[in-house]
Amino acid sequence: MQLGLIGLGKMGGNMRERIRRAGHTVIGYDRNPEVSDVKSLEELVEKLEAPRTVWVMVPAGTATQGVIDELKDLLSEGDTVVDGGNSRWTDDEKHAAELGVKGIGFVDAGVSGGVWGLQNGYALMVGGDKEHVDRLRPIFEALKPEGPYGYVHAGRVGAGHFSKMVHNGIEYAMMQAYAEGWELLEKVKSVDNVREVFRSWQEGTVIRSWLLDLAVNALDEDEHLDKLRGYAEDSGEGRWTVEAAIDNAVPLPAITASLFARFASRQDDSPQMKMIAALRNQFGGHAVEKRG
Repeated sequence: MQLGLIGLGKMGGNMRERIRRAGHTVIGYDRNPEVSDVKSLEELVEKLEAPRTVWVMVPAGTATQGVIDELKDLLSEGDTVVDGGNSRWTDDEKHAAELGVKGIGFVDAGVSGGVWGLQNGYALMVGGDKEHVDRLRPIFEALKPEGPYGYVHAGRVGAGHFSKMVHNGIEYAMMQAYAEGWELLEKVKSVDNVREVFRSWQEGTVIRSWLLDLAVNALDEDEHLDKLRGYAEDSGEGRWTVEAAIDNAVPLPAITASLFARFASRQDDSPQMKMIAALRNQFGGHAVEKRG
């Protein structure tokens, strides 16, 4: 099968290679000419045989919208666009409608696998009409891990990115739990080999996971994480997960708390904790630490 792929960063570049290894033809475009197969989107579309399939792997929001706008003018009826980035599911509905006016199909694909995807394969959560999804099945099969699992047609347009959003929300909470457990183990005097405690959990325990394996990898590189600053960004999907929970009246206490913990990580001197310290001093005479 022939595929156009827009965006050849860490994910897109590895996806191009994995699809090619499966025997398919991939023509890639990126603003970086050193990794691009063609010089422009126009040239990419010209090199594809109709009906064309173009997979978009660029940042969510303005960048994705800009590419969709260009493709709408370049592609023809019967072609299909796949958004494999981390777009919000509500944007998928908008993009499907915009492309649908010209008879261009649209599929949203939540893709998980990170920098390990080339080696291990990518988990794929896909949304869209059956006719469009079925046509892309050979590409999904090339990208997914070996075995029966790792790919799902999750539902209508938007379902793929919504599923990936929830996946990332769960990921936030799992990482937060490991982080909290690690900090507590590091804090007590009785445990003097925290890294090996984490390693002992990798086999036979109910909390073993790939994230745990990655935590052990990180501790092998920097046993007490002394080289890192306690600061963590969020991709936006954690926020969208919490917003969707509010819209649907679904309680997500663990995921919500893990998102707020990331916000707290960005404060060198938490204003909230200043108030907490002041109140504890007022009602209980508890000591406060003065600046300077």
